[in-house]
Amino acid sequence: MIQRQHYGLMLSGGGARAAYQVGVLKAITHFLPRNHSIPFPIICGNSAGAINATSLACYASCYHLGIRKLEWVWKHFRTHHVYGANVKDVFGYMLRNYTSRFRSHHVQKRPTSLLNNAPLRQLIKNYLDFKRIDHNIMSGNLRAVSVLASSYTSYDSIAYFQARDDIQPWRRAQRRGLKCTLDVEHLMASSAIPLVFPTVKIDGEFLGDGAIHLHSPLSAPIHLGAEKILVIGVEQPEQSNRFINAMYYPTAASIAGHLLDTIFADTLHSDLERLERVNQTLKIMTPEQRKHIGLKPIECLIINPSLGFNTLASRYFHLLPKGIRALLSLIGATQKADSTLLSYLLFEKEFCADLIELGYRDGLRRQDEIRAFLNI
Repeated sequence: MIQRQHYGLMLSGGGARAAYQVGVLKAITHFLPRNHSIPFPIICGNSAGAINATSLACYASCYHLGIRKLEWVWKHFRTHHVYGANVKDVFGYMLRNYTSRFRSHHVQKRPTSLLNNAPLRQLIKNYLDFKRIDHNIMSGNLRAVSVLASSYTSYDSIAYFQARDDIQPWRRAQRRGLKCTLDVEHLMASSAIPLVFPTVKIDGEFLGDGAIHLHSPLSAPIHLGAEKILVIGVEQPEQSNRFINAMYYPTAASIAGHLLDTIFADTLHSDLERLERVNQTLKIMTPEQRKHIGLKPIECLIINPSLGFNTLASRYFHLLPKGIRALLSLIGATQKADSTLLSYLLFEKEFCADLIELGYRDGLRRQDEIRAFLNI
């Protein structure tokens, strides 16, 4: 039987969609005593999932408390808590980025992006006590926590992790694991959606969203010792009629939403397929052969939303501040337009609460699978 210290959790990215993960995690609280520690001592996250993962790591000693605090933040979100979203913030920021090119003689001296996510940095500082991570590791409630970022300097996928002393850094083709003490800058780097939010510089490398160069999303939890991994994604269910209305050229917003879906979902599919092939190969090998190649079977359970986000997000388009509504309208994202981009940027508490409720229902609906997988 797999020991509890080898249970892992992987939270994918997806902007505001990550509220869905909180609902699934909330459902799991019903299967555990009130004072129980986190049921997956290895926690990995990417982009917005990295923020959720780090929050859980801060409260690893009491899973119920960690979920309540995480849910409270998501249910009180407004878009301006994440990025500047009024008219002055949006277009003033874009103008400053444009004019800075001429003042610096075409040398890029400041990070450029469509939106300024400085409010997110302050939000993280206010609500996360990073010192608790080390305490939870020392007390045995947490084995490791990792956040993923992509390097624009080396083109590597980097897993920044804080862990027990026996877990060491690693290097593979186009991916690295770097041991460190996590802080707000690592989360800002992991959640820097390309072109939307500014890049972050850490230790001489310019970093962006962890999904960009992420060829193997499951690599980090496996390197950290996970043998069972619960994966909570934010991929929408496939639509059977998605080609029926292909009469008009897609808008810029539709293309942007498609690219984000590709970045956040496709690599996970490929990695899960590789993992399944490895598991099937190991089944037909002898114990001696397994020992010789140094591979072990990895179990995964994937939870994805049962309903799509687009229609749900369109209901709350009117709640967005005027600045971001104007910007989205310029690129074709309106209340009636079918674009997934809106669901990434709609950090409004009404939308987030609906996503949490969806995740909660999905978690309870699949409770038999989850309980059997986590042995709880």
